[in-house]
Amino acid sequence: MKNKMLMGFAVIVMIGILAGCGKVPQAQIDATNAAIEAARTVQADIYLPDEFAAIQDSMNAILVNIELQKSKLFKNFGDEKDRLDQVTNMANQTAARVDAKKEEVKQEVQNLLNDTRNVVAENSRLVTRLPRGKEGAQVIEQIKADLSGVENSVSEAQNLFDKGAFMDALNRVKAARAKADGLNSEMKEVLTKARIRF
Repeated sequence: MKNKMLMGFAVIVMIGILAGCGKVPQAQIDATNAAIEAARTVQADIYLPDEFAAIQDSMNAILVNIELQKSKLFKNFGDEKDRLDQVTNMANQTAARVDAKKEEVKQEVQNLLNDTRNVVAENSRLVTRLPRGKEGAQVIEQIKADLSGVENSVSEAQNLFDKGAFMDALNRVKAARAKADGLNSEMKEVLTKARIRF
């Protein structure tokens, strides 16, 4: 009789332990989602996109595993709780690094804007030296139109920069710089072939 009571008590304790392991860690899920959202709010998805994507992928994998555990008779969310803590820490650390990355991008945009303006100024000088042969006038007009497009892109990049959209400004000024460099090379090649000093 005593053995049966002890055995019954042991079963009740075991069920209690298993039930404790089998509860969905909703508070931790909510805390992790809040940390991810806080990282998004400070623009981690824009300035640290690879890290932010890794955090989201990890969270998605955890949620899949939690759903898998929920379908089992004896649920155990211990590993997922640990992983949720890790993802929360990753999100917090990523959010903390955004300001430094933003400052780095801001500096890069300023440097590129200055460099691109210098190339645009040189291009404006070079276009006046291009030979004006039979088809030259038409080519020069096209180059002038392209130069105007580059100048507009630089202005748009400056406006984005002034609004604090540093990553958008960076993308715009990089494209403008590539176009300006291409025009510069093209004009220097023409001037070299025509033996005109630049």
